[in-house]
Amino acid sequence: FWAAEFLTAPGGMESGAEKGEGPWRKGKKIKRIGKEMSGDNTEKQGLEGCSCGIREKQTPRGAEELKQLKNRISRMVGQLNGIGKMLDENRYCGDILNQIAAVESALQSFGHIVLRNHMETCVAEELKKGNMSVIEETVELVRKLK
Repeated sequence: FWAAEFLTAPGGMESGAEKGEGPWRKGKKIKRIGKEMSGDNTEKQGLEGCSCGIREKQTPRGAEELKQLKNRISRMVGQLNGIGKMLDENRYCGDILNQIAAVESALQSFGHIVLRNHMETCVAEELKKGNMSVIEETVELVRKLK
């Protein structure tokens, strides 16, 4: 099958995550887009829209930057868990909506930080190599983030 990569919440989202079963592997969920089986009944995997496989950042993130990004994610996960508790407690809809707005704002800020870093490192490096196609990719990323 063809696949796309998604991040999961810490601990995964379904029971097979811990066992490495099903579509979950090492904290990543494989989105089933189509399915292609090889002769030995194993599934062939690829990334949707990416002919090069899983890409990694050429310039690694610094330890402090990584710590700050992970802290932001942890806070958002905590906020989402809080929203779940509010639902369990049958809390007032307006209060839940306020918390949803807070998570959306935090996620938007997180995206802007990652985008800025992407432009300062990945995009700049590709432009120095003469790879002008990175401009179109970046425009698309900015469009998606808005």
